[in-house]
Amino acid sequence: MKVVILAGGLGSRLKQFTEVIPKPLLPLGESSILEIIIKKLKEGGFNEIFIATNYKSYMFESCFGDGSKFGVKITYSKEKEFLGTAGPLKLLKDKLNEPFLVIYGDILAAIDLRKLVEFHRKNKSDFTLVTKENYLPISYGIIESDGDIIKNIEEKPKVKTQINAGIYFLNPEAIDYIPEGFFHMTQLAKELIRQGKKVMKYEFNGYWMDIGEKENYEKAQKDVENGNFNY
Repeated sequence: MKVVILAGGLGSRLKQFTEVIPKPLLPLGESSILEIIIKKLKEGGFNEIFIATNYKSYMFESCFGDGSKFGVKITYSKEKEFLGTAGPLKLLKDKLNEPFLVIYGDILAAIDLRKLVEFHRKNKSDFTLVTKENYLPISYGIIESDGDIIKNIEEKPKVKTQINAGIYFLNPEAIDYIPEGFFHMTQLAKELIRQGKKVMKYEFNGYWMDIGEKENYEKAQKDVENGNFNY
């Protein structure tokens, strides 16, 4: 099976680290973030990997080569300009001729990818977006009222919601709806919905961490070190 890893971002929120090393190559324990992702992909049955790069693209090739040492085949796609999270797929259209996975290169997720693929196929989905339950803090007190009568005040609650986990499985026909240039996966999902395509969510509630923030990266380092994350 085929997968596109999106690894072209600048990692500006981790600038103190990423001025030297692209974010997906930052270390976690004895491995880089991207090495952990590649091992997880191989475990899930994905053996043909396309890494979409831009910033310091040569470093990815130096680290991973053709992928043979990881038991996979790796091909590199180099953007001349930033294309967002969906734009890079347009460059790979001729190679993505079967349903494929897309994953951000800065996500740690202990997800069973085989179950995701099974869900997509069983439901005959055109585009499946992985979601993660999350609690978002609100910085203000929430007022519950009946007309002008206040019934309750909940101070700075956390609201449960489903967030985009940065992992997708989609049919190759979806690429036809990506325009040239900069375009995001969320825009693609909206366009597919508009076109009457079947866009589904796959709820995932295991370990998940976006490494894009300094505090998240530091927590992920501790989780890997303490064995709290197991890919």
